[in-house]
Amino acid sequence: MTTYDLIVIGSGPGGYVAAIRASQLGFKTAVVEKAELGGICLNWGCIPTKALLKSAQVYHYTKHAQDYGIEVRDSFPHFEKIIQRSRAVAESMSKGIQFLFKKNKIDVIEGFASLTSQKTVIVKKKDGSSEEFSAQHIILATGARSKELPQLKQDGKFIIGYKEALTLSKLPKTMIVVGSGAIGCEFAYLYHTLGTKVTLIEYLPNILPLEDEETSKTLARIFKKEGMDILTDANVTHVDVRDSYSVVSIETKQGIKTLEAEVVLSAVGITPNLENIGIEELGIEKENNKIKVSKYYETNIKGIYAIGDIINTPALAHVASAEGICCVEHIAGKNPVPINYNNIPSCIYTTPEVASVGLTEKQAIEKGYKIKVGKFPYTASGKAKASGNSDGFVKLIFDEQYGELLGAHLLGLNVTEMIAELVVSKTLETTGHELIKSIHPHPTMSEAIMEAAAAAYGEVIHL
Repeated sequence: MTTYDLIVIGSGPGGYVAAIRASQLGFKTAVVEKAELGGICLNWGCIPTKALLKSAQVYHYTKHAQDYGIEVRDSFPHFEKIIQRSRAVAESMSKGIQFLFKKNKIDVIEGFASLTSQKTVIVKKKDGSSEEFSAQHIILATGARSKELPQLKQDGKFIIGYKEALTLSKLPKTMIVVGSGAIGCEFAYLYHTLGTKVTLIEYLPNILPLEDEETSKTLARIFKKEGMDILTDANVTHVDVRDSYSVVSIETKQGIKTLEAEVVLSAVGITPNLENIGIEELGIEKENNKIKVSKYYETNIKGIYAIGDIINTPALAHVASAEGICCVEHIAGKNPVPINYNNIPSCIYTTPEVASVGLTEKQAIEKGYKIKVGKFPYTASGKAKASGNSDGFVKLIFDEQYGELLGAHLLGLNVTEMIAELVVSKTLETTGHELIKSIHPHPTMSEAIMEAAAAAYGEVIHL
């Protein structure tokens, strides 16, 4: 039996990052992966989705080229080539993970792993054989998959999940997207921009229900202005699959509505991959159908840890990576600072983009804060105007008593890049006045952060 210091089960953004950090700290490390290196995020999530969204954005620009004084004739989205580019990007990134593993002398074990004891795992190979491995420490990083609702069973053709949405053979004429979180909104924007007639359905009162209400409502208005149909306070009760399309029954406040579409995309969330990995046999505790862990990600079984989508923390790639590093550094005795889950950025890559960190305005008030709110619209931003992208705003929420930044909510071009400044600001407990007095370069979108802070304190110049 081969023995390691650490075995990581799963090579997604939690698993591969944990393995690399462990190797840097001197651990003899192995990673078990049943599919592609890089996991869902790299192969079937974050990266290929962003490649598709970039193609949609380029097509959108060609359709509006005359706004920039440029004539583009016969612009047309070649859907198959768009898909091919996305897959090529994902494959390239997966090869990058292979390189990093070789560089860091990490062993890759192909197959499906399950725990057999506190310090051993058995790996079932594709050829049907099995092999057992042991380690002083084991990290579970098995990720998640598309969630299925009883009334929305995925068949891979008419009712699909995000994986099939990345590899459709042709552009559908009509699509219904059920669920308007990050995944739902991104795919709705993608297919709508490429020419599909899209209806976006959300069970709750607003799309992007986890975001600040003003952000959600503004993005909905922009989507509707572009011609997308949106139904909120709506519940899909039944899908009837016909020969070449689906009939979707939707319960709304106005009554039952029936819609038809070639493709129904289920984007109602994710389900953690916990089946058949040995957690029940070992008595590993769960909470809300996810693994219960300490602040350093150890389960109730000493030496076995869990990170990423299988624990009760935000299901985001950058969160899983941070958890992996924190976990490994704790194992190595480095005394890392536990992750502050009140300072996790969220990014949604629609056009316009959405980014946020910290409390929404409603949450801040509910927590009893007296707040100052500053907002600066992109319509007043010189850089946004020059770029032809004046939809959006920066909204900052401060504690009135101490000036602490409580939350930031951004909508517009480049905001997924800009949010990092505000994450650092919250980490350093930066005040509104410190943001105002930090000189921002001109002309940039990031000036809107300085101006929003100034607006909260009645000092805004360009409004």
